[in-house]
Amino acid sequence: MDENSESPIESKKSKSKTPRKPKETVLKQKSPAEFFAENKNIAGFDNPGKSLYTTVRELVENALDSAESISELPVVEITIEEIIKSKFNSMIGLVDRERVDAALYDDFETAKAREKRLAKEARAQELQAKNAALGKKVKDTPASKGMKGRGEASFYRVTCKDNGKGMPHDDIPNMFGRVLSGTKYGLKQTRGKFGLGAKMALIWSKMSTGLPIEISSSMKKQNYISFCRLDIDIHKNIPHVHLHEKRENNQNWHGAEIQVVIEGNWTTYRSKILHYMRQMAVITPYAQFQFKFVSDAPDKNVTVRFARRTDVMPPIPLETKHHPSSVDLLLIKRLITETSKQNLLQFLQHEFVNISKPHAERLIGEMGPDFSSKMAVKSLTSQQLVRIHQLFRQAKFDDPSGHCLSPAGEYNLRLGIIKELHPDMVATYSGSAQVFEGHPFIVEAGVSVGGKDVKQGLNIFRFANRIPLLFEQGADVVTRTALKRINWSSYKINQVQDKIGVFVSIVSTKIPFKGTGKEYIGDDITEIASAVKSAIQQCCIQLKSKIMKRIQAREQQERKRNLSRYIPDASGAFYNVLKQMLPLNPSKKSRYGDDDVELLRKISEDLVTKETFSEKLAKHVEQVDYEMALEFATQSGVSEEPRETIYIQALDAENKTIDLHAPIFVFRVFQ
Repeated sequence: MDENSESPIESKKSKSKTPRKPKETVLKQKSPAEFFAENKNIAGFDNPGKSLYTTVRELVENALDSAESISELPVVEITIEEIIKSKFNSMIGLVDRERVDAALYDDFETAKAREKRLAKEARAQELQAKNAALGKKVKDTPASKGMKGRGEASFYRVTCKDNGKGMPHDDIPNMFGRVLSGTKYGLKQTRGKFGLGAKMALIWSKMSTGLPIEISSSMKKQNYISFCRLDIDIHKNIPHVHLHEKRENNQNWHGAEIQVVIEGNWTTYRSKILHYMRQMAVITPYAQFQFKFVSDAPDKNVTVRFARRTDVMPPIPLETKHHPSSVDLLLIKRLITETSKQNLLQFLQHEFVNISKPHAERLIGEMGPDFSSKMAVKSLTSQQLVRIHQLFRQAKFDDPSGHCLSPAGEYNLRLGIIKELHPDMVATYSGSAQVFEGHPFIVEAGVSVGGKDVKQGLNIFRFANRIPLLFEQGADVVTRTALKRINWSSYKINQVQDKIGVFVSIVSTKIPFKGTGKEYIGDDITEIASAVKSAIQQCCIQLKSKIMKRIQAREQQERKRNLSRYIPDASGAFYNVLKQMLPLNPSKKSRYGDDDVELLRKISEDLVTKETFSEKLAKHVEQVDYEMALEFATQSGVSEEPRETIYIQALDAENKTIDLHAPIFVFRVFQ
């Protein structure tokens, strides 16, 4: 055999080792809806409980935005209805089936395990009975609760109704069935930003229940109600409309009502949802909220009403233009594509804030010989755009004003705190507009002491663009400032024993959230951290003067109480001394004045007695105590005097009014 020739065995081995030809890589793309469905935690849909909370939050915030956009005092009704398993199955057309192989299921337990569990429950019940007999508090043990398998989900119908702007009939499918489409993409202070909101609730509904979302909407002076039932085509990111029709609007209602059925967990997130509603009532005291949880078990039902405290609304936030220091190359290119201006001078002057015509001409002159005021803005090359961007980063511009922002206002913040917490004292402060990376922001703060349902120590309430932030509190700039940078004892506040409420609201055209959940603002932004500290300190300075006055009043009252205790001894001593001063010979010239002689005469005739001195001293102490109490009440704003009659205007009366706004009050003039 030839040396170079392969044996049949070797030939077979070499063939088997021949590498397989790799599959050709197929280029795929995902729609925005598909991306967010796979990464739902980005939008706050981490688990069923958080998904229920986020759904309520998104619907409530959309409702408030809708009402405020037409300057309508918001009325928002939220209902969470628990759907039992049999009812849910009938909704999706599923027939309940009996289990054939019980051991196949996750909640299956063997006879031995069941016997062990029942024995444990019996021991727990005996211990409960023994504790109850001894008068100790009895808690439900986990053993006494029924077992629940992993596959047994809980479903809820969430409904949110408002009196807002409503939606155009033809726009409803795209507004709810197309992710990343919305009306909030301008540079403006808004509660929402990314066009997700109710769309993520729809995606979660499609993933967890498969049921569509239902929308009813009507605009002002519209004689019909638009009704739409739809779900979303995840892969194409387009709405799938089941029904879209116009119905009669007999009650002249305007607003929107959104209904979605999702998987959730009310038991775990009940406190979070109610806490969110309470905080929303603090920051929007001009809104009326009605919250209901409805269940087949009446003892689990919850109804909470947060009444409106004022009809003074913050101004509608205005859309503004970009500040030169806040733009990047991509944004400059987009602005050039969208602008209606022809030349570079007009583009710089009209598409950015704080660039006047003379300033724009100076900037163009600094760009170099390749630039001129009249050159067509659409003809700028990529290299020229880089030069513009570099100059924007290096040049000096005035800071943007805060006129485009709409903070809650000290008046509303104070009202909200008083309405929900009923504190003993409260102080508020609203800072001036400051700038972070070319975006204006305003920090408002309130600090309260005492109150109803407030725990001892620091109770921190955070708001961003008038939205309560409930998660990731430990890393937030407000929490770290309140815990580490404020010396509470220097303001006569006990950080451990006193009931302290710290409220901080930050509004901006761009809130620098950390993480994907939009739940906290980082502590690494110096401008915001400094503004938050300053605002809290200003509130504490106000409270310190109130606390000092209260301490002084308490000490003075204590002194008066001590004086009253010595009245009998003092009056007895006075009387005895005056008795001894009586002249032995009345005809002899007295060395006392006429008033003194008259007093001694009354004492000698028993017209003035020891009891007279006691009464006079007691009246004097009471008078001084009353005057001091009245002075304290005047200073603290709490008066026990009868109040003047208030005349309330009839609801149907049409009066033109002018509101004169001050930081802590609003003076309304009727025309």
